[in-house]
Amino acid sequence: MLVANHTSMLDIMLMLYVSKNPFVFVGKKELVKIPLFGFFYKRVCIMVDREDTKSRTGVYRRAQRRLNQGLSICIFPEGGVPDEDIILDEFKDGAFKMAIAHNIPVVPMTFYDNKKRFPFTFFGGGPGIIRARVHEFFETGLLAEEDKSTLREEVREVILKALTNGFKETPRQDYQGV
Repeated sequence: MLVANHTSMLDIMLMLYVSKNPFVFVGKKELVKIPLFGFFYKRVCIMVDREDTKSRTGVYRRAQRRLNQGLSICIFPEGGVPDEDIILDEFKDGAFKMAIAHNIPVVPMTFYDNKKRFPFTFFGGGPGIIRARVHEFFETGLLAEEDKSTLREEVREVILKALTNGFKETPRQDYQGV
């Protein structure tokens, strides 16, 4: 289960660059309506209608099928892009509940610069380096569903700490690109 902070439309491209394993996103259904983006989005995502219990439950079946095909799953646990003044929004349970249910490790990632490069504000951002860190995995093999809140907060704390402490190079875990 790949999870990262969500700050920009660049997050999707950076996740594709940083992840060494093929994966599929789980994302909200309403993004299909975005012209051109929506066309590709519905072909590479497991879509979920967050207001529909049946849709949320169906994600587990579709995710298991993709896992059986050898793909990883990626979810941005903030559930959307937070306001620009928020460093890291609260995480939703879905990614952690799914990781425990499917007995797959959680791989936290921190995206440091995407908000500075390509924010959601009109005429915001600018050119520069984008950096990412892949953190140590969290194993879920011994966890039960009631552990999802603890797992969620531990993973959030790793990403928040990285965002507040800044990028420190360690060659095997960090990625830089233009």
